[in-house]
Amino acid sequence: NLLSVAYKNVVGARRASWRIISSIEQKEESRGNEDHVAIIKEYRAKIEAELSKICDGILKLLDSHLIPSASAAESKVFYLKMKGDYHRYLAEFKTGAERKEAAEHTLLAYKSAQDIALAELPPTHPIRLGLALNFSVFYYEILNSPDRACALAKQAFDEAISELDTLG
Repeated sequence: NLLSVAYKNVVGARRASWRIISSIEQKEESRGNEDHVAIIKEYRAKIEAELSKICDGILKLLDSHLIPSASAAESKVFYLKMKGDYHRYLAEFKTGAERKEAAEHTLLAYKSAQDIALAELPPTHPIRLGLALNFSVFYYEILNSPDRACALAKQAFDEAISELDTLG
């Protein structure tokens, strides 16, 4: 879990930087400031290279050690969710075939995590709920499917509420 927090902090800062710099780039393009745009594009490329390197690093670790050695359902879901998250982060800034590939890997990881979570974890489990949230964000932001995103989030919410009702 500490590894997850560390990587989330490192990648989170760069994702925020990428969003800000992309927004500035759009403003400068609309103003026709080509000199500024060229400098911004160069800086954005640096951020993207750093993001790629960080994501590739944790994805290699997940595939080579963490996922294969996970025995408990909770651990498997956690690591598969992480795998989906880092592929989703790549899909946020990649384009063309690379974006498509990152999105496909995200979908596979989240689906694998979801299969285990639905079978093994209670609807109120924080990792199961976190997976549902991130999976719905993926449908909304990457696949541009707001209906599917809302349906997935609503289903997770309804199942958790139902579980809480039975507990008293």
